[in-house]
Amino acid sequence: MFSHQRLRLSLAFLVPLSLLPAAAISDEIDLNQPQDQTQDLAQTASDSRIETAEASYRVVPKEYRLDGVVEAINRTTVSAQTSGQVEAILYDVDDFVEKGEVVVKLRDTEHRARLAQAAADLRSASAKLEQARDEYNRIEGLYKQQNVSESAMDQAKADLESAEARLESAQANLEQAQEQLAYTQIRAPYSGIVIRRHVELGEVASPGSPVMSGISLEQLRVIIDVPQSVIPAVRELGEIKVYLPNAEVAIPERITVFPFADLGSNTFKVRADLATETPGLFPGMFVKTSIVTGKKEQLTVPKQAVVYRSEVTAVYLVDADGDIRLRQIRVGPVIDKEVVVLSGLTEGEQVALDPIAAGVALKAQAQARANDGAGSHD
Repeated sequence: MFSHQRLRLSLAFLVPLSLLPAAAISDEIDLNQPQDQTQDLAQTASDSRIETAEASYRVVPKEYRLDGVVEAINRTTVSAQTSGQVEAILYDVDDFVEKGEVVVKLRDTEHRARLAQAAADLRSASAKLEQARDEYNRIEGLYKQQNVSESAMDQAKADLESAEARLESAQANLEQAQEQLAYTQIRAPYSGIVIRRHVELGEVASPGSPVMSGISLEQLRVIIDVPQSVIPAVRELGEIKVYLPNAEVAIPERITVFPFADLGSNTFKVRADLATETPGLFPGMFVKTSIVTGKKEQLTVPKQAVVYRSEVTAVYLVDADGDIRLRQIRVGPVIDKEVVVLSGLTEGEQVALDPIAAGVALKAQAQARANDGAGSHD
């Protein structure tokens, strides 16, 4: 009897994949289990009812697949706004910098001297204004008593206005000196990572010269070169999906279509801004994207019914008599927890929603048939 069982198991591996029982490729099922364990599995399978779902057609988006490139929305080269010798470099390439942190310090001796001079000029202008105001009040009193001429009154008024103007000028010079001193500490405009350093310690930086470049990973976008035949659908429907490395789908918060095509490729550049802190993406990465161009009907099954074993994709079919079979299928994209079936199934066929339970039941059925066959030979 045992020789017949070994022969049947050997012949089973010669059958094409579409006719193989699920137990032959299932990771959860072992054909070499002891007889008592097999009986327990058969009893469990017979006691439980396998829940199924029907393969049916549904309206799904018609998608056009393209590759895109991730880039940072905030990518900046910080430049010097005043002249000075580089005194300290506080961050380097690949360092993370918080917004407002000082990245480079310039020597500020000259700037502090200008600030002190501006502060002294402000004090002098303030004192002269007080003197001119007192003189104006004195002349005004004499003028009311007709003890001074009108020209003296005009001169006192002009001196007061001149003193007020000098005070305003001194205040502006002080503010400018303070700002120039602040420019000696070059700060990060936003939180991000340093990607390039343009200066060395001891170099002289001048206004406009680049100091450090950085990017922010908080806000990313995907750049897609879209053929001109697809651009009308992008403008009309405005639906783009970005497939992340963790198999999730990101929906852009904003889509921008450039108003001109590339002369060489005749493609339009489309920019898809992603949500803040989208996980798994970094600038420079390639990602898969899909552009919705319309709607169509396709056969679908629940995502949980699909079994993936190495390079094999299949589902467990359950017929009206409760018999279970494994059917290899070819699948398309996943849409709202439904998998598009490109081939291998027809509408109305029932698929098991719990592949593990279906595999156990199929194992029990196969073992029962093997035992029946061995008994008839005996």
